[in-house]
Amino acid sequence: MQNPRLASRYAKSLLDLAIEQNALDSTLQDVQLLENICHASRDFVNMLSSPIIKAGKKQQIIDAVIGDRLSPLTKAFTALLVNKGREANLPEIVTAFIRQYKELKKIKTVKLTTASPVNDTVKNAILQKLLGSMEGHSIDLKTEVNPDLIGGFVLQMEDKLFDASVRRDLNDIKAQFLDNSYVSRLN
Repeated sequence: MQNPRLASRYAKSLLDLAIEQNALDSTLQDVQLLENICHASRDFVNMLSSPIIKAGKKQQIIDAVIGDRLSPLTKAFTALLVNKGREANLPEIVTAFIRQYKELKKIKTVKLTTASPVNDTVKNAILQKLLGSMEGHSIDLKTEVNPDLIGGFVLQMEDKLFDASVRRDLNDIKAQFLDNSYVSRLN
């Protein structure tokens, strides 16, 4: 069950504790590990949200999956979630934590989608252009390949989308042909 307010509050608490204990970077790495586990294993997420599995058994499974890869702070935090019956919200909490961390550090996530893989020179050129327009921020560039674009690229940042793909150009031309106002004026 989605509960963004709860996830935000728990994430904020973990973020504040990490700052207080000067363990922000290690906590971020732990949270990213938890996020990767949640994304990689649907069974793990289902186990977290299962009302049939008792809290003690869930804690044992979490400990077995994660092992000694978490810092004491993050390990205690996951144990707290299990004790409070909030372990089902773990995927949401880790997402909220990463979002809050990026806000704190002024990091913008930008997604670059291209028709074929791009080299580092092109990535760096795009990064430099973006950094020039966003003073005081750093950029986390995520790349994705989508051959359906045919050529060009699509750049997405927050709620902004810049589509410079060949597919969009072809769709625009198709729309112009379908809505040919010149033909209707001749009749």
